Amino acid sequence: MRARPRDFIHTTDDLFFATTTYLHPDDRIISFLRYIPDQNGDRSLNGIKYSKVDSKQAYEFLGKNFPEYLFDCDITNVLMMGVPTEKVEQILRPNYRLKEIIESSNRDKLLNNVVKLANIFHESTGIGYDKMGISGSILPGLYNPNVSDMDFVIYGLKNHRKVMEAFADIKKENGPLKGIEGEYWKRLYEKRIKDNSLTYEEFRWYENRKHNRGILDGTLFDILQTRDWEEIKGSYRAIRYEPMGCIEIDCTVKNALAAYDNPAVYQVEDVKVIKGANVPITEVASYTHTYAGQAMENERITARGKLEKVIGEDVNYRLVVGTTRESIGEYIKLKNLNLNINN
Repeated sequence: MRARPRDFIHTTDDLFFATTTYLHPDDRIISFLRYIPDQNGDRSLNGIKYSKVDSKQAYEFLGKNFPEYLFDCDITNVLMMGVPTEKVEQILRPNYRLKEIIESSNRDKLLNNVVKLANIFHESTGIGYDKMGISGSILPGLYNPNVSDMDFVIYGLKNHRKVMEAFADIKKENGPLKGIEGEYWKRLYEKRIKDNSLTYEEFRWYENRKHNRGILDGTLFDILQTRDWEEIKGSYRAIRYEPMGCIEIDCTVKNALAAYDNPAVYQVEDVKVIKGANVPITEVASYTHTYAGQAMENERITARGKLEKVIGEDVNYRLVVGTTRESIGEYIKLKNLNLNINN
């Protein structure tokens, strides 16, 4: 059963999970609980109300009500979430959902904006609609047309970079697509940052240069990256991860092509361990969208997160940011940042 990041899983228990990785064990799909039935919820679908849950709420809810969705992962050696294959009601795929929205004659303002965004990216890059999709709350239909954002998906690492480069030029024009501005900054900051890892000014500086977020007719959108099927390599049990505590490092980014993937991956070199085990780290990975695209090739960064031993054909080490969705106390920053915010 194939599933990749940005897909959602609707379960036989009426729970909605977001897929978090490309490779899965034979008996379940590794994913994270996002929406649960709740009579007091603020979202509805087919007459049923739902609530969105954060990391802590998700683990507590499953532990109390559906422990079969939790498992001790022998690859990462931590307690993880995953939908057992017999519990899969439907795999919701962003590219299918976008096709459905484009072909629909009954669209609200938010869904019209989804189509506008797809058209603009198609016309500006030549990338086919089949290499695009829509995820987030719009994918299962649990969105609010007045306040929900658009999690727009681009399939293929090079396609994603091409779309971001196009958007960098488009937002300079006086057209419908704009960069983040005004009151949207505070809204985005409060959504993404749950501690003091990044100040408001720092957050704005990083986001300004990424070209993966913008506004269309008053609606925030993200340009998310997911690999094409042919770009997915390896097998679930080919690599194991062994947690080794917390670590903080300085390093130089060697390769950032997959910096918007899930996880976002930065190949690094010239690593200096500031705090933690003195091991040869070759990679910094982030499972939280906040730190996707945070650094570019040849930049010197400081990173804090969890240290993992990566055991495959060889043994390597990586620093992981986003061991929870909120990534409290974990970050990726430029070592020497000179703030220059014009917005």
